[in-house]
Amino acid sequence: MTGRRGTTGRLLRIVCAVAAGLAGAAQAQEQPPSVARGKYIFDAAGCYGCHTEAGGAPLAGGPALKTPFGTFYAPNITPDPEHGIGRWSDADFARALREGVSPSGEHLYPVFPYTAYTKMTAQDVVDLRAYLKTVPPSTKPRRAHELRFPYAIRAALAPWKWLYFTAGEYTPAPDKDMTWNRGAYLVEALTHCGECHTPRNTFGPLERNHWLTGARMPVGNLVAGNLTPDKTGLADWTAADIVETLASGTLPEGGTVGAEMGEVVRNSTGRLTPQDREAIAVYLKALPAQPTTVKKKAN
Repeated sequence: MTGRRGTTGRLLRIVCAVAAGLAGAAQAQEQPPSVARGKYIFDAAGCYGCHTEAGGAPLAGGPALKTPFGTFYAPNITPDPEHGIGRWSDADFARALREGVSPSGEHLYPVFPYTAYTKMTAQDVVDLRAYLKTVPPSTKPRRAHELRFPYAIRAALAPWKWLYFTAGEYTPAPDKDMTWNRGAYLVEALTHCGECHTPRNTFGPLERNHWLTGARMPVGNLVAGNLTPDKTGLADWTAADIVETLASGTLPEGGTVGAEMGEVVRNSTGRLTPQDREAIAVYLKALPAQPTTVKKKAN
């Protein structure tokens, strides 16, 4: 006679487990904003390098970023109310990161990697916002982008996003362990490695079927390489090699990374915890090996 009673008991246990899980999630979301943790998220997300010009005030606006679509200038994201984001509400900030939409309802260009930041946890967004509020404000005006036709038509971003952008927080893979999932979250969301290391088609979206196999288009002075464990990528690199390069910029064969990747190491991956760098290495080494799609020019 255990059928109905046993079934009822199992249902009660499931309901209690779900309720406990929901309560835990709600508690995690209700944690007060942490400025210190927000600084860590800020470093991981690489905000400094894009939004700070050499010799300029921190986060008052970035240097020219030359791409095949034109030249972009990252805006002032200090708390200045006129030239920065001082008038943005917390909801405005979250919407920009999660949906690529400004407080005025304007679509943002995906050179601002909201296509990756959309995967950030709510707590990371809240903490990042808390840190940015502590940055000294700057009155430096933002510079307009210099884009080629038809990329200068901002209204075209609406159909672009409909076709190529899906908003949503990162969902851990249930068949992977915590280290792999942490590495996936860092690579796919916070450090947004795919934005440079994945090829794009003519209209700019990432070719997800060639994830992290290397760029075809330069970003600034960098043509990012293959990060999969293929012979054209990191096949000969150990996990320790990856960790060391992320920490110091030192390459296994000698020398150091330069150009934009050198800045990434100085201001982003070099400031991560050893555990987070190891998680990135675990994730990269577990990727399917795919050859790069970049065609080398004949000599």
